[in-house]
Amino acid sequence: MIALQLLVNGLIAGSIYALIAAGFSLIYSVNRFMHFAHGAVVTVCAYLLYAFFAVLGLNFFLACVFTLISGALLGWLMHAVLYRPLRNRGGSNAVMLVTSIGLMIFLENLMLLIFGADVKTVGFLKVREGLHIAGVIVTPLQLVIIGASALLLFGLWFLLNKTNMGMVLRAVADDAELARISGIDANRVHTWSYMVGSGLAAFAAIFIALEQNIEPIMGTMLIVKGFTGAVIGGVTSVPGAVVGSYLLGIVENVGIWWLPSGWKDAIAFTLLFLFLLLKPSGIFGVNKGVRN
Repeated sequence: MIALQLLVNGLIAGSIYALIAAGFSLIYSVNRFMHFAHGAVVTVCAYLLYAFFAVLGLNFFLACVFTLISGALLGWLMHAVLYRPLRNRGGSNAVMLVTSIGLMIFLENLMLLIFGADVKTVGFLKVREGLHIAGVIVTPLQLVIIGASALLLFGLWFLLNKTNMGMVLRAVADDAELARISGIDANRVHTWSYMVGSGLAAFAAIFIALEQNIEPIMGTMLIVKGFTGAVIGGVTSVPGAVVGSYLLGIVENVGIWWLPSGWKDAIAFTLLFLFLLLKPSGIFGVNKGVRN
């Protein structure tokens, strides 16, 4: 029963990681650079949910809608103000990477300045005893996280594979220059990728804010987990990033069966280093190179 409990815990953690990794992988595939500020988007959206609900007193579900809209708009803003001008000026991937890290630090410190260093809680759900299902203890919120994440990830798959928007996203991800020659507005597609990816980060922020405390530096470790999941599955493959994230969640939680719980993050870093050294393209990824 302990093994089954650890497996379920891994699925819960993996569901959060998968939302972050899927957004990260989508942005990377279309833009071909590491958008590490993606983790700060989760932080900002978690604080926005806290502000809308706990500070302004809005209805919780209305606060969630505003948070999701704000997350997508934040993705649009980052691309419009920083990334697109840099790309138009011929900024290299190294410049874009440094910009993204600087943006992550700026946003985290902005949350620290506005909300303070003490942890925040949304306080929408009261602490309740978990449900006992087949010998496994799981809370209703955790069941919602697993189910809602699965639906969102299916929705992302449908968007990418069954809609015109998904078709142009995949076209730019496969070959941006050929897509431009074909008449596709690559700048608009880049914007879409940031908005969709940041929207997924906003969903992850809502789930995290409901289950955990909120703190200004939470995005740093979250992007490490999302990046690790994407690397394991293949950072150029959105489905691969999802699978890699669930594997990471399960390995982390099974690993602490033998190791102290404080080693959970070390397990993630170990997996990251192993895949970067031995199989940098991941399980399902394809090495498509980089774009200048």
